[in-house]
Amino acid sequence: MGVRRDRLDNRLAKATATRRQNSPIKTRERARREEKMLKLLKGGKPPYTPAVMSWLSRKLDKPASKITPKEIKALLA
Repeated sequence: MGVRRDRLDNRLAKATATRRQNSPIKTRERARREEKMLKLLKGGKPPYTPAVMSWLSRKLDKPASKITPKEIKALLA
C-alpha cells in the first residue's frame, strides 16, 4: 500500500482507540451533568440560567424559547 493509505489507516486506528478510551469518561460526565441540571431545575425558579435552558433544549428537542413550564414539570415528574 501507499504512504497515504498507511497514514489513513493509522489515523483511523488512533481515532478508534481514542473513542474507546474517552467513551466511559463521557458517559459518566453526562450522568453527572444530568443530576446537576435536575437538581438546579427542582431548586430554582424561572428564568433559568442559559446552561439549564440549553440542557432543557437538548433534552426536550426544541428551542429554549418554545419550552413551556408545563413541559418542565412533566420532565421533573
